[in-house]
Amino acid sequence: MSALQGPALLFCPADRDERYAKALAAADSVILDLEDAVAPADKPAARVRLAAADLDPQRTIVRVNPADTLDHALDLAALAGTVYRTVMLAKAESAADLDALHAAGHRVLALCETARGVVHAEEIAAHPATIGLMWGAEDLVASMGGRSSRFTAGAHAGRYRDVARLARSRVLLAAKAFRKAAIDSVHLDIADVDGLRAEVLDAAASGFDATACIHPSQVAVIREGYAATPAERDWAERVLAEAEGQPGVFRFEGRMVDEPVLRQARAILGR
Repeated sequence: MSALQGPALLFCPADRDERYAKALAAADSVILDLEDAVAPADKPAARVRLAAADLDPQRTIVRVNPADTLDHALDLAALAGTVYRTVMLAKAESAADLDALHAAGHRVLALCETARGVVHAEEIAAHPATIGLMWGAEDLVASMGGRSSRFTAGAHAGRYRDVARLARSRVLLAAKAFRKAAIDSVHLDIADVDGLRAEVLDAAASGFDATACIHPSQVAVIREGYAATPAERDWAERVLAEAEGQPGVFRFEGRMVDEPVLRQARAILGR
């Protein structure tokens, strides 16, 4: 299902070309960001630097500006002379937003990070150019006039608010409904390793294919979280072996096992 090269996607500002190679070496894929990571005055220079880059096109993603902006057209013009054909569309809000990218031959990771984008996640996922969906918490809350995507105090401090959790689930369901990759959002608190680990483990268990990040130190946590543990692999091997001699539903180590459970076991082993 997934067209990604691995679970850890690292953002890198497109105007910082001295970081390109290091970012790609650190992660499974690099996202060269022409949108929020680059100040408006620096975007022209960022496009020039990106166009001159020599990176693996299979592991390089370019985040372009929203479809309704002048910068979007300029981003596409800059990409036309490169080998980079996988783009992340910022603030995707409808299937029509992907049409120009599709016409240019790009594969699209659509970033549903506004209220309108989340509501239209299903039609975006169905677009022929789409290879995956990602969601974004901060832009989502900002698009609704909110103040924070996470609780800032109390017993739930650091956890996403319900509206963010709903958006996360909806984007995941839309991606999987159309057999596209699902990418979880970044964890902005770089020092909060435990919080990142908990989110990654939940993402992997829920069906996400990858998690985006903003710092190289987060890559190892993401890779570890998506990798099956030795105990999980051992269980999967044993339950699948047991299933070969069973005609249908059976009991294994005190648990009822049917086809959905066996599919989970195959997913653990990558089968």
